[in-house]
Amino acid sequence: MADIKPFKALRPRPDLASSICELPYDVMSSAEAAVMAEGNEYSFLRVSKPEIDLPAGTDVYSDAVYAKGAENLGKMIEAGWLVQDEKPGYYVYRLIMNGRPQVGIVGAAGCQDYLDSVIKKHELTRPVKEDDRVRHIEALNSQTGPVFLTYRGQEAIDGFVDKVMEGTPDVDFTAGDGVQHTAWSIFDDEGVAFLEKAFGDMDALYIADGHHRSAAAGRVFESRKGAGGSGHFLTVIFPDHQMNVLPYNRALKDLNGKSAEDVLAALLGVAELVEEGVKEPRERGQVCLYLDGKWSLLQFKQGLTDSEDPADQLDVALLQAHVLTPLFAVDDPRTSDRIDFIGGIRGTGELEKLVNSGSHACAFSMFPTSVAELMAISDRDGLMPPKSTWFEPKLRDAMFCHMI
Repeated sequence: MADIKPFKALRPRPDLASSICELPYDVMSSAEAAVMAEGNEYSFLRVSKPEIDLPAGTDVYSDAVYAKGAENLGKMIEAGWLVQDEKPGYYVYRLIMNGRPQVGIVGAAGCQDYLDSVIKKHELTRPVKEDDRVRHIEALNSQTGPVFLTYRGQEAIDGFVDKVMEGTPDVDFTAGDGVQHTAWSIFDDEGVAFLEKAFGDMDALYIADGHHRSAAAGRVFESRKGAGGSGHFLTVIFPDHQMNVLPYNRALKDLNGKSAEDVLAALLGVAELVEEGVKEPRERGQVCLYLDGKWSLLQFKQGLTDSEDPADQLDVALLQAHVLTPLFAVDDPRTSDRIDFIGGIRGTGELEKLVNSGSHACAFSMFPTSVAELMAISDRDGLMPPKSTWFEPKLRDAMFCHMI
């Protein structure tokens, strides 16, 4: 049974929401954040990436950064830019990107569920990033960025959400990237009871994005022994049939001492050349290579793995095991400085730009990993290779904060 509770959200004043709410802290550099927040005193980046308000060169993991984030959050609350609801509730959060809606329910998920794998994970976390989120939560006494969860969709919940969206939204704005963000609140006893039971009847929820936030919340819960609101963490929960997964592409900085001809010859040992000039795979089992100014569509050969583990059958896993490790000596993509991961939102043009500029030697365009694959791997308590999925649109920080 999943423990998803209503909570008193800290939310932006509706007329300021478009100025306050920002993209997640981990999709941009500090320099990019500084440019985005320039001239905007309301920008939540001053809370999620507070180093932008400190002298250039400040260590992003210094005590001063977390203290500044807490100071800035306090100022926003004191000024009335962020206001906490008086009673606990759930919320409906709709994002529309390129005409495509995606609607989730905002609630506070039980940290014990995360620790007990009722909320299932599929990635390892990095200690430095996990520690960062712990210190951010502790300094602010708040979770300011939601964990992105998914579940196997249910018609009853879909119908309930549709009815909620017939009402007047609390917040509705279109961000600079063209994505529309709309929120409704659910405070009535009947609606709250329905959602609490609906989630309580679920055997599992799945982390789509936010493994470090989840792990950090679990650690804070354990250290505080559940005091205050630390027993739950901020989530937005979407049905699987609405999820939009883009590929997570790869770019290599060098050819590991090999010529372009050597690379192609080695690749043909594990894949067949299907067609030239194709930039994006058409189906699972395919990958596109950009090398020497040319695109090639390759099909992985059958029988590359005899493992029944669905994680080993992913295209990103096949590429890692049969190309990146043996051919390019990228043994651990989590730590190698010779590989970069490029979110699918940037398109294949970004891969071409990297290679054509000379900063990278070749690039691979991937077919997206599916939500069904993610769930199958999570159900086995398996782990996906790093950077297997890129979800769009991105949830905006500050739409909802969970005070602990």
